[in-house]
Amino acid sequence: MDRRNKNIVKNLDWGVIIIYLVLVLFGWLNIYAAVYDGEHSSMFDFSCRYGKQIIWIGASLLIALFVIILDPKFFTQGSFFIYVAFLAMLVVVLVIGAETKGAKSWLGIGDFGIQPSEFAKAATALALARLLSSIDADFKQLKTKIAAITIIAIPMLLVLLQNDTGSALVFCSFIFVLFREGLSSSVLIFGFVCIVLFILALLINKYILIGILLVVCIALWLIIKRISHRTKIWLFLACFLVSSAFVFVVDIVFENVLEPHQKDRIEVLLGKKEDLKGVGYNVNQSKIAIGSGGFVGKGFLNGTQTKFNFVPEQDTDFIFCTIGEEWGFLGSSLTILLYLILCIRLVKMAERQRSKFARIYGYSVASIIFFHFFVNIGMTIGLLPVIGIPLPFLSYGGSSLWAFTLLLFIFIRQDASRLELI
Repeated sequence: MDRRNKNIVKNLDWGVIIIYLVLVLFGWLNIYAAVYDGEHSSMFDFSCRYGKQIIWIGASLLIALFVIILDPKFFTQGSFFIYVAFLAMLVVVLVIGAETKGAKSWLGIGDFGIQPSEFAKAATALALARLLSSIDADFKQLKTKIAAITIIAIPMLLVLLQNDTGSALVFCSFIFVLFREGLSSSVLIFGFVCIVLFILALLINKYILIGILLVVCIALWLIIKRISHRTKIWLFLACFLVSSAFVFVVDIVFENVLEPHQKDRIEVLLGKKEDLKGVGYNVNQSKIAIGSGGFVGKGFLNGTQTKFNFVPEQDTDFIFCTIGEEWGFLGSSLTILLYLILCIRLVKMAERQRSKFARIYGYSVASIIFFHFFVNIGMTIGLLPVIGIPLPFLSYGGSSLWAFTLLLFIFIRQDASRLELI
């Protein structure tokens, strides 16, 4: 091994790599527990999902190794090419893709399938980092903001056309990256207000809600003192009219745009409907499984909810149920803690970069992983609607594991060369 390679190995952030390996190994153990069958008890039975996951893990380690030995400038200089290539794959999926559970998001050859939307997140992160780190890019300028939003919106729209709403929503996580690069905090506040209004519009009669909005706007008009009387009147009218229009739009979209199963999931989440045998079944069984684990859990392979398949998709989107039941509150808390440590570490790594490209990409990695883990765990415990996205590094599946490995190790490689890259 030459001196350059020795320096790379030395400069790798081994703390992040160890967390990655722990999550991957823990995920495999829980996949084994989720699909355990006494007739196929060998942990290395490649006809079962846990056996196949070993293959995916082996391949992901090769991907990680390949990225580490690769020149980091490959991803910097080739970012737009990679982005366009995966956009083309997303288009191809719309034409010849295989449909699974209502979503046309897979490209398959025989028994082997790959989900391009998983890799499109990393490609979008690369393209966004390249755009915002270019010499003539100024995020204060409107054209740069439009270009950045366009880079995010195109793959998001293509994934939406595949009827994969969950994966499409992940692209919203890039808002945190844009915020770090100078996006006004008022945008985040506006987004938060829209979410609150959306929820209230579904819970409260729209005419009563408009009355409440009128009272709120009048209160704001009386409280604000620093602006002129005329400006206050226009601001009051604008806030009231825009918020009222938004309430009516929510009602129209909910009734005429959303699919029946999407409406049912939202209504169950908000407590407007109880359907424990239908759309609410997964979440109800999930909460039962997690709650039954107690403080220390029932023990590895001892989960009764797991063994009798009460929770569908328990080795993929609902893998956290297995953790909750067999490893209890303690195991669940440690899992969440690992994710939080990983995300915080990635943000700290991003801030120490000398290269603007690496910093922006690092924030993208942290945002995507945080969004996945927060939403996935949120939906398994009934705090968020079920949108069907995997838990990073833990859920079963080759595409998910490979994509997250690629996403993470590109940044680890960039960080290892941070003193060389400017």
